Amino acid sequence: MRTTRAGLADVARRAGVSPATASRVLSGSGPASPASRAAVLAAAEQLDYRPHPVARQLAGGSGSRVVFAVRDERADILRDPFVTRATAAMAAALLPYAMGVALRHVGLDCAADLDELAGDRGLAALVLAGHDRAMPAALPPRLRGRTAVIGAGGADVDSAAGVGVLLTHLYLLGRRRIALIAGPAWLAASAAPVAAYRELTRSAGLPARIVRGDFTSARGRVAARAVLRRWPDTDAIATVSDATALGALQALAGLGIRVPDDVAVTGFDDVPLASAVSPALSTATHPVEEIAAAAVRSALGEVVPVTLFPSSPVFRATA
Repeated sequence: MRTTRAGLADVARRAGVSPATASRVLSGSGPASPASRAAVLAAAEQLDYRPHPVARQLAGGSGSRVVFAVRDERADILRDPFVTRATAAMAAALLPYAMGVALRHVGLDCAADLDELAGDRGLAALVLAGHDRAMPAALPPRLRGRTAVIGAGGADVDSAAGVGVLLTHLYLLGRRRIALIAGPAWLAASAAPVAAYRELTRSAGLPARIVRGDFTSARGRVAARAVLRRWPDTDAIATVSDATALGALQALAGLGIRVPDDVAVTGFDDVPLASAVSPALSTATHPVEEIAAAAVRSALGEVVPVTLFPSSPVFRATA
């Protein structure tokens, strides 16, 4: 938790005007009625509002958009439900700035892409998802101070807690041979769920069974079959994404394995399809939109009060 600094939206709310009107008054860049101007200036004084450097840059006419760059091995990552939800939330959060968001895929070796973005005069700020642990410190100097990350070290979901609750639930159901389909090893955000899993298996004296996935159904199918080939007595499969879990369910059905009778399954994300499949998927939910909005506000220089957001279990039929 950090002390919250008043932002443009707070001033607009206090003054009873739209964020666009507040922005025009505070930047001196457009028309506003005398009453609105007085209300905005009074609200700014009451809230001790101080425009951040990026806001001043925008008022000066440079920087017209935020880029949401998603780093991943998959070329189709931009169609991922998390990415589409996060992009829409960023667009809504940018309305007070009269700015847009541009979506961009970058590969794992993205140094050239970041250098290009650093030289882009239309770039106001960058939000980055899919980083590894070394990447934030290696950003080009011109991107520092106007880049925020989604995931470990930035606006993130408390995935360890969410996965931990689901793992404990499996244990309390009597499952003692639980396998985990984890995220890719290069991704910084993959570490927390693995740590939660290792803590449960260590404290309960259970065997550790981990295979890697990539948040896709296709990889979930492959990983589930790999689990059962290596450990045929597995009685539960926990995953770190619903897409992976849905792929695991498909693989189990194809092998004639009953869920949850023979093998229980849990996901993470609570996508709409999770409640529509049969059996319905037990999973965990988290506030994607709040996470994305916090990241884009942070990239624009605002101090956000929360950077680690909770996840909570949603128990259905698969576990």
